[in-house]
Amino acid sequence: MYAISLGDDGAELRPLEPWHAEEFLAHLERGREFINQYVPFGSKATDVATAREALQRYADMRAADTGSLHGLWLDGTLVGGVLFLNFDAEDANCEVGCWLEPAGTGRGLVTRAMRVLIDFAVEQRGIQRVEWVASAGNTPSLDVARRLGMTRDGVRRQSYPYRGVRHDLEVWSVLAQEWRDARARAAHNDH
Repeated sequence: MYAISLGDDGAELRPLEPWHAEEFLAHLERGREFINQYVPFGSKATDVATAREALQRYADMRAADTGSLHGLWLDGTLVGGVLFLNFDAEDANCEVGCWLEPAGTGRGLVTRAMRVLIDFAVEQRGIQRVEWVASAGNTPSLDVARRLGMTRDGVRRQSYPYRGVRHDLEVWSVLAQEWRDARARAAHNDH
C-alpha cells in the first residue's frame, strides 16, 4: 500500500501487518537463530497461524496506540524490522527496537529506518524521550544506539533471564531536543 524508501539500495520501510504472516514466517525461518541470540522476538511464530498471531498482537498495539511494527524490505524481501514498544503519548515516552536476519546486516538499514521512526515520534507525536534497551552483549544493537546519538543512561544488571543466563540490559535514550539539535547540525553540515 505504501512504503518509505531508505535510500537508493532498494531498502524500504513498510507497515508489517497480519496479512504478511507467510512472508514473516519465511523471514523468521531464515534468521531465527541469529534473531533470537539476545531476544525471543518471533520465537513463538512457528507456522503461519502463530506468525499471524504475533503480527496481530502488534496490530492490536497499533490500534491501541501503544506500539507498532514496521518491516524492512531489501529488494522486495523482508529482512527485518523496527518497532515501537511501550508507546505512551500521554507521558511522551516510547521505546524502540529492531531485529534483522543475517542478509539484512551491515547495510545501516536499522539506523536509517530508526531515523524515520524517531522523527515521527518526536515531530508528529510529541514524544520527549525515546528509549533503546539491549543486552550488554548485543554489540550491533548498542552500536545503532550510538549512531543515533543516544546517551547510555545505565545498566540494569542481570535483569533479563534468557536461555539460562541473566543478561545485563543497557538503557540508552535520546530526548526530543537532543534529536532536533543533532538533525539541525546534520542538515547544516550537508550544506
